[in-house]
Amino acid sequence: MAHPVIEGVKAFQPDLAAIRQDIHAHPELGMEETRTAALVARELRALGIEVTEGVGRFGVVGTIRGNRPGNRSVGLRADMDALQIPEATGAPYASKHPGIMHACGHDGHTTMLLGAARWLAQHRDFGGTVHLIFQPAEEGRGGAKAMLDDGLFERFPCDAVYGLHNKPTIPAGRFAIRPGPALAAADRFKVVFRGTGGHGGSTPHLATDITVVQAHFVLGLQTIVGRNVAATDAAVLSVGSIQGGSPISPNVMPAELTITGTSRSYTAAVRDLLERRIGELAHGLAALHGATAEVEYHRGVPATVNHPEQTETARSAARTLVGEAEVIEHAPVTGGEDFSLMLEQRPGAFMFIGGGKGPDGTSPNLHTPHFDFNDEIIPLGVAYWVGVVDQELGTTAG
Repeated sequence: MAHPVIEGVKAFQPDLAAIRQDIHAHPELGMEETRTAALVARELRALGIEVTEGVGRFGVVGTIRGNRPGNRSVGLRADMDALQIPEATGAPYASKHPGIMHACGHDGHTTMLLGAARWLAQHRDFGGTVHLIFQPAEEGRGGAKAMLDDGLFERFPCDAVYGLHNKPTIPAGRFAIRPGPALAAADRFKVVFRGTGGHGGSTPHLATDITVVQAHFVLGLQTIVGRNVAATDAAVLSVGSIQGGSPISPNVMPAELTITGTSRSYTAAVRDLLERRIGELAHGLAALHGATAEVEYHRGVPATVNHPEQTETARSAARTLVGEAEVIEHAPVTGGEDFSLMLEQRPGAFMFIGGGKGPDGTSPNLHTPHFDFNDEIIPLGVAYWVGVVDQELGTTAG
């Protein structure tokens, strides 16, 4: 039996798909979402929704108050920014900005929340308040922090907050969520080794060879995960760049060499361990070889940790739409998500919605030039948001 919200949203799905494709054609990087934020504010105002712009510079919050009595409030969050990736989809609505595209589906996230805004503005049979949070700069440019620093939850109180992200590697019509740590803390490190430099052909014995230091360091990084992190925990350490010397001077041993990389973890204890051991390894190896090391460890977003009660609320909202079998528990994801900062301040949950549409139930993955959000899942995403509001504030609340 068709779900009434899904069927109702299908009536205006073409309008939503047109909005999504318009946003896709005009992508904007984090903290540059001038056009996207203006579009969101315009669409919300056209629905008679109370709008606040400029939250955290480019964030937009729409507020909808229910017709029934109730004091609770819930936040629904979507992200708006694009990525520095050249598009290769060949779609008629492909990016008009070379080198920038919506490769993570934030155009779809924004559209689904706008669709929920339209439905909820017309069906206010709930008690309490819904805050629609359109966030800039999720992709590493500090959008969630900017909104929180601007008093997001003080200005728009939320008893719970929810996030939704498309996942093209699972079939459309399926949802995935897990309680507890769902996405990883995403950090980065930089190590600079310094030595004397020297002639690699005639006098290597008189030089401090920092290439040997870095070789031992890169191999040693993997012993941190293999021998310092408990087997029951999880962590990732990867080197992203090694820079030193000159390719046109192969006989010159470099005096300085830089290594950068990323680390991922799910708990504060493992995160602390990774930072400490990277420093100990770098300084210890440098001293062993007569060199020096400078270590920088930059903490990015913390792990995204779903709260048990809100995870069950999200599951219930999804089950109502697609049934028990199509709401699965996913494995921990090693990607990072700055929605985690909101979950540190308010209870909530982060849900994945399947977007795969190929013969095997998958589509090109996120952060690739061929990714394109699946417009067919827009009604399901809108209905999920409406279901969350119903679970929190509506007829099934409590």
